[in-house]
Amino acid sequence: MNPALTRAVTLGAGLLLVTSPLAAASALASPSDTPPGPVTKAAPRATLSAKATAGSTRAWQQFRVHGASTHLRAGTRVTLQQLQHKKWVRLPAQMNTSRAHTYNLRVKLGLKGANKLRVVGGGAVSNVVRINVR
Repeated sequence: MNPALTRAVTLGAGLLLVTSPLAAASALASPSDTPPGPVTKAAPRATLSAKATAGSTRAWQQFRVHGASTHLRAGTRVTLQQLQHKKWVRLPAQMNTSRAHTYNLRVKLGLKGANKLRVVGGGAVSNVVRINVR
């Protein structure tokens, strides 16, 4: 066999030995070792707040439920709901939010006793407002 050819084979084998541990290490690298790609942030959650101008009122006496929205577009339709027999029922009080992201609903309730109200719109649900109708 030619000594130059033997040397080339030996050098080739040496190169394989040098590169094979690196190749094996990169093949065994876990996905957490790779640098992170661009991070996408989740959209902020839309919220609604609700307050009543009265805690107690007479039947069919007008009061207001008002509040503000965050992370909702101006002009989003909000609707008043009342808890009746363990179900939320839509009442005929609705409006679009203003440019300042606020709303102000006129409400008249006829069901006497403790009433629970909330406002929904744009995928958001407000806190529960309690009104006592006498």
